[in-house]
Amino acid sequence: MARNLLRAGFDVHVWNRTRERAEALAAQGARVASSPAEAASDADFLITMLTDGPAVESAVTGTAGALAALPSEAVWVQMSTVGSGATQHLAELADQTVAFVDAPVSGSSEPAERGELLILASGNRALRPRVQPLFDAIGHQTLWLDRVGDGSRLKLVLNNWLAVLAEGMAETMSLTAALGLNPDQVLETLSGSPLGSAYAVSKGHAMVQHDFTPGFPLRHAAKDITLALSAADHHEIELPLTEAVLKRWDEAIAGGHGDEDVAAAITAS
Repeated sequence: MARNLLRAGFDVHVWNRTRERAEALAAQGARVASSPAEAASDADFLITMLTDGPAVESAVTGTAGALAALPSEAVWVQMSTVGSGATQHLAELADQTVAFVDAPVSGSSEPAERGELLILASGNRALRPRVQPLFDAIGHQTLWLDRVGDGSRLKLVLNNWLAVLAEGMAETMSLTAALGLNPDQVLETLSGSPLGSAYAVSKGHAMVQHDFTPGFPLRHAAKDITLALSAADHHEIELPLTEAVLKRWDEAIAGGHGDEDVAAAITAS
């Protein structure tokens, strides 16, 4: 995302909890900061993309946090997947200082590299023209929703669906092997029928090839469906299928596959 912003001509300051990851962007023209506050100083926009709500809050609060240095006229674009509760809390933090746009993304590392993310944005309508050039640089489509937090709510729904697809493919490939069928033939049949999903079929090929190069690490996917389950519990509904998926993914993570792609879900099947 930072590289695509640089290519689009933005002046980008970067900070990462692991500094060498930020330093990798220096060759493309990014200025590497030693703290979130340094990165946010004099910025027009603050983009946060971290693992979870506590990580985001830690990066923006305190004397070294980004909000302490961000100009009052700036816009905080919160793009991490943190769940609806954490998004509300972060929006309340922003209310004390700057404007806030909730804008998680749908898409893994390859769409991010190509600038083809789907951006699920929600916030004050007046902010849309200001932030749209950012979104155009990193995504191929921006879906605007009216209520702050609806972007994060939609992200939970989409990730819950992706989890069901990934686990369904893992179990389908396990059944395919047990029945002695050709997995490539099964995947070809699926891709050519209404039953096929491009996402699920791509994960199926990764599972067959045991290629678990992380596009979206399994532990992050498990975190996201945990957020979906938390939201469901808050609204007093049950997601029994999602609960079963999380149990199996926790097994795969315990087996050492947490940093591998979500396709590694098959290791628990």
